[in-house]
Amino acid sequence: MDQTTIFNEKYRVIAVDDQSLILRGIHSGELLTINHFGSEVPLSQEQFVVGQLVALNDPSGGPVN
Repeated sequence: MDQTTIFNEKYRVIAVDDQSLILRGIHSGELLTINHFGSEVPLSQEQFVVGQLVALNDPSGGPVN
């Protein structure tokens, strides 16, 4: 999956722990693991409910602060 395709896909949350989020593409079926190491704020199951639909935003395409 190339970078532009990643941001065009919608994902379903498969699993979450304090350092990783596992998603499955709705159309592609591909698994995507997002690692969240070194952050003071861990990921939580309250924030990312298993089964929830999510979309990813391209950080390079947004306005610069």
